[in-house]
Amino acid sequence: MAKARTVFFCQSCGAQSAKWIGRCPACGEWNTYVEEVVQKETVATTTGQWKPASTVPGGSLTKTAKSVPLGDIIAEDEPRILTPDGELNRVLGGGLVPGSIVLIGGEPGIGKSTLMLQIALGLRQLRVLYVSGEESEAQIKMRAERLADGQHPGCYILTETNTQNIFRQIDQVKPNLVVIDSIQTMHSTLVESGAGSVSQVRECTAELLKYAKETSVPVLLIGHITKDGSIAGPKILEHMVDTVLQFEGDRHLSYRILRTTKNRFGSTSELGIYEMQGDGLRQVSNPSEILLSQRGESLSGMAIGATLEGNRPLLVEVQALVTPATYGTPQRSSTGFDAKRLQMLLAVLEKRSGLRLGQHDVFLNIAGGLRLDDPALDVAVCAAVVSSLHDVPIAGDICLAAEVGLSGEIRAVSRLDQRLAEAEKLGFREMYVSQFNGKNLGAQRPGLRVRPVGRLDEVLDGLFG
Repeated sequence: MAKARTVFFCQSCGAQSAKWIGRCPACGEWNTYVEEVVQKETVATTTGQWKPASTVPGGSLTKTAKSVPLGDIIAEDEPRILTPDGELNRVLGGGLVPGSIVLIGGEPGIGKSTLMLQIALGLRQLRVLYVSGEESEAQIKMRAERLADGQHPGCYILTETNTQNIFRQIDQVKPNLVVIDSIQTMHSTLVESGAGSVSQVRECTAELLKYAKETSVPVLLIGHITKDGSIAGPKILEHMVDTVLQFEGDRHLSYRILRTTKNRFGSTSELGIYEMQGDGLRQVSNPSEILLSQRGESLSGMAIGATLEGNRPLLVEVQALVTPATYGTPQRSSTGFDAKRLQMLLAVLEKRSGLRLGQHDVFLNIAGGLRLDDPALDVAVCAAVVSSLHDVPIAGDICLAAEVGLSGEIRAVSRLDQRLAEAEKLGFREMYVSQFNGKNLGAQRPGLRVRPVGRLDEVLDGLFG
């Protein structure tokens, strides 16, 4: 047994030091170093197989790796495990890869546990072990009954936080999928520190990673996030896992977005969209139609912009409200859109289009609670602001997709074909794009009139005359 030693860890970024430091040199945070006792045991085994009942996971093995020429390696595509959730399959790149370890992060109450329990209950053909360190068995049962069709004889529930006890249950159940809720509540006896500390999170993840790779059983980890929205714990945690998913959205609103920030087995540009309902999370296969479903009569200050979230085209409603400033300094407020970019677009409208907005309050909102940073929404933001300023509505069958430059020029955007196809599918009749995009479009779409423009004034003249 190795001698125990103490190390100081930064609870913000996971950096370590031999002594206490007031300010972390890695992340710059103050008073985040905590002393933790690190005690590592190594147990030798006679085989290279994983033995949860007789060995300590993470111990040294006698089996050694042998180098193999690259040309002699036979690459075979392993069949993925398709979950009943099509949105999750899309985000993962086609399903769960055997032996992979996936980390799901998100704010408290966003629906991480609900999503994982739905996946566990939906995999009828597999044996699933759902390990919870935060809830009791009765609480999980209540959630399962609230979900649609919440009975699954092959779903086993374990309320445990000690990893050694968890591995003993894994040896008995022999599951095809393991869900850990959450990794911050797990602790290992190999490390003498509290659950949720940097040492414990790293050690528990290493043990689960070893188990997943040696048994080809995928493991889903639920992780907390910090106040700035990043995964809580050391940054090395994200490097250890194969896939990192981020569950986003306002928990007071119904829509949720599942993004990929790291994926060793697929693209990181895919995303899934869900709607939180009383019986769980519902997949949103056509988000544009839902985001635009509440449109009624034509009102001023509303414009439809075509954006991309990952590889998925979305048509969103941009809402603007321009009113005379009550106080001396006009307010500039935006929800779901970059406030600094809004300031820039307002300056372009004043300088290049001659609009007087210096004595007006401007409020901007992206309907549906989405947070977008696509430059293709620039022209839709400008159109919504001008519509509210003059109190003139924009026709409901007009869509916009272009970036606005500082000189008032209309700039091209990427993957316009996908935006046009989404607008045509939803019944829009006219779409404003840049001249460069218009020259490279080729044949016009039969149900959608494409209007190439070069200046912002041309867009405003076409919309408001």
